[in-house]
Amino acid sequence: MINISESAQAHFRKLIEREALPGLGVRLSAVHPGTPRADVRLEFAELADLHGDEWAIDCEGFTLWLQADSVRYLDGAEIDYETRATGGQLQIRAPKIKGEAPADSASLVERVHWVVEHEINPQLAQHRGNVAVQEVTADGVVVLRFGGGCHGCGMADVTLKQGIETTLMSKVPGVTAVRDATDHDSGDAPYIRRDSAA
Repeated sequence: MINISESAQAHFRKLIEREALPGLGVRLSAVHPGTPRADVRLEFAELADLHGDEWAIDCEGFTLWLQADSVRYLDGAEIDYETRATGGQLQIRAPKIKGEAPADSASLVERVHWVVEHEINPQLAQHRGNVAVQEVTADGVVVLRFGGGCHGCGMADVTLKQGIETTLMSKVPGVTAVRDATDHDSGDAPYIRRDSAA
């Protein structure tokens, strides 16, 4: 399930021995799992800090506690410690932490949400913007609402047609069109004001 290299185990053992607290172990969990913001949290934990549903992985000289709700996102993770001339560096690779793209057999709604959250919104975030899926119709029309810097932005139409619609139609078979349901006149912090985009 999780591969912890000998060098990583030795590194943890050394740190735990320095603390000299009986039962001290290491807890591993996923933060914001299944999203583009997903990350790994690694921390020392005493038995009193545990919730009681963690999975225990026995290592040489200590226990690695895996938070129960993180198990599916951290399956296949690798923890390594590399020694370098300037010191050492702990590396954690968790290939499933951001979730796994839905299969082609998944519903159109699931596949649309995945692409919006994992590909489109991270791009829009560069301009303080985002979109939310309001509806996916039976005939494949995706209806979106723009938020943040995209709400009221003078370039929202271009973003919709040349960016979002192109991406969704090429990556999600079954999408036939993308529509904007946003009242852009009510946007109060657009990235580019509509009156200056003419």
